[in-house]
Amino acid sequence: MLKWIGRVALAIVALLAAILLFNASWFAAPPENPHLRLIAHRGVYQTFDHTGLTNDTCTAERIFPPVHSYLENTVASAEAAFELGADVVEFDIAPTRDGQLAIFHDWTVDCRTEAHGDVRDFTLAELQALDIGYGYTPDGGETYPFRGKGAGLMPEFADTLEGTHGGQFLVNFKSNDASEADMLAARLDENPQWRSRIWSAYGGQVPSDRINALVPGLGAFGSKSAKDCLLGYLMLGWTGTMPDACRNTHIMVPVNLAFLMWGWPNRFLERAHAVNSDVILLGPVGPGDVGTNGIDTPDLLAGVPATFDGYVWTNRIEIIGPLVKGTKPLT
Repeated sequence: MLKWIGRVALAIVALLAAILLFNASWFAAPPENPHLRLIAHRGVYQTFDHTGLTNDTCTAERIFPPVHSYLENTVASAEAAFELGADVVEFDIAPTRDGQLAIFHDWTVDCRTEAHGDVRDFTLAELQALDIGYGYTPDGGETYPFRGKGAGLMPEFADTLEGTHGGQFLVNFKSNDASEADMLAARLDENPQWRSRIWSAYGGQVPSDRINALVPGLGAFGSKSAKDCLLGYLMLGWTGTMPDACRNTHIMVPVNLAFLMWGWPNRFLERAHAVNSDVILLGPVGPGDVGTNGIDTPDLLAGVPATFDGYVWTNRIEIIGPLVKGTKPLT
């Protein structure tokens, strides 16, 4: 009996050793020329305290003391992000009442402007008349450093595509409405010169699936498919299998959970690239986190593997861009 138990234990150990060897990062050759690319979330913008953040929090009311004048999702913030080294700038789209695509993060205008109501209930002209700097305060309402400076700064999709140079864009669907994908596809069909500048799209699963059907090769990733990819790989990756949700897309991996990805980093990257997918490295996540954390400090950047051949998501392109690309810092 003891001899039989010993044989079973030895077999289990041998199997585990084989699995670990098969998934060893060093088993895959590192990329010859690893290329770290940067995604600037919202461009250059006023960052804020994430403590106790919920989906309903007005983030403009908790910004850090300003060190620059840029507001999120504006043409100027996107252009500045490219100049700082961003390869991709992320922005949010919202259909207007008159069928345009405003670029604005929030579902309502209540937090950042002097008005109230859903973005989708305004015409583009009404939105562009608002002061998008109205609600920003770093000190609980004692001062409003951007009030009176944001009128006319909310761009339409065309404004950003035509008003910036170089780099690509990642489009965020804020809703789960397929019609937003239809609108985006129609704009790209009407302006084929813009297609090369749209790197991908993400957000609601329904519009993400829809835009993939309408614009082949975009590799859009919805919130559900992103989770399905990571969970599926955690379960099956030890076999070398990449789940369907991880194929022909962009795989988002939080930096503090990357060690759980079988074969991280080299073997995992090799498998992702083999199924036509890129990897986006996010900042650390924890239980109950809202929003998308980024690689925003030199310490977090130092934790990115030297062989990483993919994209790094950052909320602080003004810090990370010069460190990675050697660009001139903001002054």
